[in-house]
Amino acid sequence: MKTKIKTNTFYKNSLYIIPTPIGNMGDITYRAINILKKVNIIVAEDTRITNNLLKKFDIKKHVLISMNNFNENQKYKKIAKKIKNGLSAALVSSAGTPLINDPGYNLVKHCKEIGIKIISLPGACSLITALITSGLTTNKFCFDGYLPKNKKERYKYLKEIKKEKRTIILYESSHRILSTLKDMAEIFDENRHIVLAIEITKYWEKTYKIKCKEILTLIKKNKIKRKGEIVVLIEGYKKNKKSKIKKEIPKNILTIFDILQKYKTKKESIEIIKNNFNIKRNLLYKNSIKK
Repeated sequence: MKTKIKTNTFYKNSLYIIPTPIGNMGDITYRAINILKKVNIIVAEDTRITNNLLKKFDIKKHVLISMNNFNENQKYKKIAKKIKNGLSAALVSSAGTPLINDPGYNLVKHCKEIGIKIISLPGACSLITALITSGLTTNKFCFDGYLPKNKKERYKYLKEIKKEKRTIILYESSHRILSTLKDMAEIFDENRHIVLAIEITKYWEKTYKIKCKEILTLIKKNKIKRKGEIVVLIEGYKKNKKSKIKKEIPKNILTIFDILQKYKTKKESIEIIKNNFNIKRNLLYKNSIKK
C-alpha cells in the first residue's frame, strides 16, 4: 500500500531549515518560498541579506530575527520558546544550507531536546555543488569547514591530512587562498590534484583542476581568480607503488641485485636474493621491470 505524502502540508509549532541560493537567485525552490511566506518568524544570519531575498520574492508577512555566530548563545533558547508557545519559524543563512559552517546548531539541538518538530528542506549547498563537478571521487569524502586563519596552524593541519584517502572539501577566503596553495604545493605530492571552485552558480564562476606541481606557476602568472568564497577540494591520498618497493627492499640489497644481473639471468638473480635476504620474489621482479 502506497503512502501519500502531503507536500503542501504546513506544520505549526515547528522549525523549518531552509537553504537559500549561493549566488543564483533562480536556485531557490518553490517550497522554500511558500514556507517563508507562511511562517511567523524568520531567523536570519544577516537580516540585510535576507531582506533582499524576501523583497526579491515578494515575501512581506514576517518577523525577522538576527542570529549569528556572535549572538546565537544569547538568542536560541528565546527563539525556541516562541516556537514552543505556538509560533512557526524558518531558519536561513546568508547563502546555502543552514548549519553547514553557519550558525544554527544550538537552536536545532535545543528544539530537538524540547520536542519541537524540525523540518529540513533540500536545496543549495556549495560544498556538494563543487564536489559533483570536481572530477574527484564522490562516494567517499569529508568536509572540514574553513582552514585555520593562523599560518602555522594551517600548515600543521595540512600536514595532518596529507594521507587522508577520501576527497577532502574545505572552505577558504579569497585573501588567504594563495598562501594556502603555496603550503599545499610544499606539503602534498606533486601529482596530487587540487580543485578550486570559485563563486559557484554566479555568472563569473570559475573552476580549476590542477596538480600540486602546477600551483606555483599559476600563481606567478596571476591565473588564479580570487573573489568571494572559495571551495577547495583535495584528491584523496594514493600510495606511490614505486616508493613502496624502495621502502621494502633496502638500498644495499638493490645494489647487490643489480650487480648479480650482470652475471646471472634475472630469474637466477631473483632466486639468489630471495633465498639469502628473504625478499619476496614479486617485489624483486617489479623492481627489475621498472628500470
